[in-house]
Amino acid sequence: VAEVVDVLTHRPGSQHVVITGRDAPRELIEAADLVTEMAKVKHPMDAGRKGQRGIEW
Repeated sequence: VAEVVDVLTHRPGSQHVVITGRDAPRELIEAADLVTEMAKVKHPMDAGRKGQRGIEW
């Protein structure tokens, strides 16, 4: 985590970085400019559809 935060802190000002995943460490959240939580409302798999390559995996 410390190495990632260091790289983010010292990146060029015009460089954008997107990090995805759940349960981000507090240090990463504090270093970020934008943090978003997403929640599923509806998904085709709920109706029994199989996942699609390139979307679910």
